[in-house]
Amino acid sequence: MPIGALPEIARIDARDKVRGATLYAADHWFDRPLYAMLVPARIAKGTLLGLDTAAALAVPGVVRIVTEQDLPAPPKPLTEASEGPPPAPPTFRKEIGFRGQSIALVLAETLEAAIEGADAVVGRYAAQPFASRIDSDGARREPAEDKKAGDAGAALAQASNKIDQTYVSPTQHHNPIELLATSAVFEGGRLTIYECTQHSAGVRDAVARSIRMDPRQIDVKSPSVGGGFGQKGTPYGHSAIVARAAMLTGRPVKLVIPRGQIFHGASFRPESHHRVRLGADASGKLTAAVYHAEHEQSLNGHFPPADYHEATSRLYDIRDYLGTSADIRIDRQDPGYMRCPHPQPSCFAFESAVDELAVQLGRDPVEFRLANDGRVDPLTGKPYSSRFLSECIREGARRFGWSQRKPEPGSMRLDDGTLVGWGMAVGAYPSMMVPSLATLRIGADGRSRFSASGHEMGQGIKTSIANVLLEGLRIDPDGLEIVVGDTSAAPQHITAGSWGSAGVVPAAAKAVDQMRAALGELLSDRIPVGNVHRQLAAVKRPYVEVQVSSWGPGQDAGVLQRLRQGAYAVAGPEYAGFTTMSYIAHFVEVQIEPRMRRVRMPRAVSIADCGRVISPRTAMSQVYGGVVWGFSATLREATEIDRRYGGYLNCDLADYVVAVNADIGEIEVGLINQPDPLANSMGLKGLGEVVMAGCSAAIVNAIYHATGKRIRHMPVRIEDLL
Repeated sequence: MPIGALPEIARIDARDKVRGATLYAADHWFDRPLYAMLVPARIAKGTLLGLDTAAALAVPGVVRIVTEQDLPAPPKPLTEASEGPPPAPPTFRKEIGFRGQSIALVLAETLEAAIEGADAVVGRYAAQPFASRIDSDGARREPAEDKKAGDAGAALAQASNKIDQTYVSPTQHHNPIELLATSAVFEGGRLTIYECTQHSAGVRDAVARSIRMDPRQIDVKSPSVGGGFGQKGTPYGHSAIVARAAMLTGRPVKLVIPRGQIFHGASFRPESHHRVRLGADASGKLTAAVYHAEHEQSLNGHFPPADYHEATSRLYDIRDYLGTSADIRIDRQDPGYMRCPHPQPSCFAFESAVDELAVQLGRDPVEFRLANDGRVDPLTGKPYSSRFLSECIREGARRFGWSQRKPEPGSMRLDDGTLVGWGMAVGAYPSMMVPSLATLRIGADGRSRFSASGHEMGQGIKTSIANVLLEGLRIDPDGLEIVVGDTSAAPQHITAGSWGSAGVVPAAAKAVDQMRAALGELLSDRIPVGNVHRQLAAVKRPYVEVQVSSWGPGQDAGVLQRLRQGAYAVAGPEYAGFTTMSYIAHFVEVQIEPRMRRVRMPRAVSIADCGRVISPRTAMSQVYGGVVWGFSATLREATEIDRRYGGYLNCDLADYVVAVNADIGEIEVGLINQPDPLANSMGLKGLGEVVMAGCSAAIVNAIYHATGKRIRHMPVRIEDLL
């Protein structure tokens, strides 16, 4: 498909969402369903000695209680997880590793009976001492692999100007509106699972391994997800438990997990500490970075701390970079990926330090960053496939009016004494790609169906696919069906890491080309009037179907087998001859009340380099949402851990404070829209994750400009500014 500017089209799923017609995992209706509720452990660490279920079974409507005895023994760990699907998550265990761990499942005729029954189950425990925080007694430090370029220690020692500061990012939880939910139906020897997930194949394979079932007998369907943000990228043990419950009872089983249990059982953004040491010479050239990051980690978790360096090492031309990291192992559930998982906290720390160094040098923050732009990846020595970060900075500064900024902290005020601060920062995120197998069928009846790997979490992947298909083929948009997230329709890969569009859009473009060729061969020298559907009807052909595949640079057709197996098959950001990154520049104005010190953000300008823009409307929406979340993460969000019991105190939307409409001012978005010819055939790069990178730093840098106070932790509270 020729590369050119794509038009802006409306979201193809908007009408169904507004009408309430979109079905999510818990919306499917079944005959004689059973409602399920998990029973959480009430200790943080120890052993489950037994369960008293008599009172629960006496609750009217309770049908059965599923326990460890109802499930097969846990599968043996894979010797090489990278060669196949990831290990199945644990279901029920006697060893309690964190407060809230599931110990039983109550099945009932009504949701109310399931809740009452779950409350009545009593566990008997042998409790053990536990470490609930990163600084708790008993927390264990475990170093990770270094990221290194040059000799940063020597370069830092020789630097004439230095910064050495520590920054703290708090524990935070995803709070998508759609709760974690699983519905399972076992019929005719086949298991169908309706799951809110970003990884339907991962759920299928995890369930298959947990309950000893052939994955070819399992279908997982996740056509629409009500927000994921990484929380729904990991298969959880409850999916297998619900599936087993459906098999044991012969009835459909539906589980919707309450938000408080999700806080305690699902993944989260871990608290992380970042010591950043930067060096620059007298001319203002950045010469060295020595950066140590560590975060809270479960006893057996694998969320990688070394990835805090994946973006910061590529922000500037710093040839001497040393990135060290460590897990701090404690007794809580596994942390995991949350939107912009590592660059959100790492760019907050690194870009705060860069701003501090610019002030120390007496340099304008914009000019300082432009002067240290780079074209080569320090970690690999390879060039970037494309890099328009300086263009993002210049365009953002122009739109924001940065030239009117007075550099002295506290020098800008409104007539009523309100302090005004202008801050900026940049961010980066790896741009990656996954393989795809897709099928496009166009019928004479006016219908078209495109099925491929991918998941729609509200980010607009279906609209991006539709834009490519509708631009390349004369088909009826009202008859177009896009099927994603369904293992029965196409092999599925996890949709995360901003690689969803990069995985499926090139396949959609390839399908357009092959469909054009197939139609040309079919019609030959005949040119029937009308669109493709009418042309097929004119030649009495019921449909034409093409199947296509695509993969990332450096991969080959062999990677498709990994896709079929549900294995991890991501390419990038480090390719054979280049590195591919997405970039963004944020400019923020804050206003701080002179007495109460409440912080407002009346305006922000964010300019992104995401390669070629496939769907302008949904791309802009991604940036708007990311900036709103950046504000929320910086000034509102923190999960409070109860040191006494190891649980979470603010595990609902009443007490876990997030940004609301009244908090957000005007957000101006710009997209560079320069295709990256090396990244993939369509020239696009990831966008969803990069938006949050650097946003928090821009806000705290603006707060410093307004007040002269450096805040090196999130969230920033009123008391920090009094």
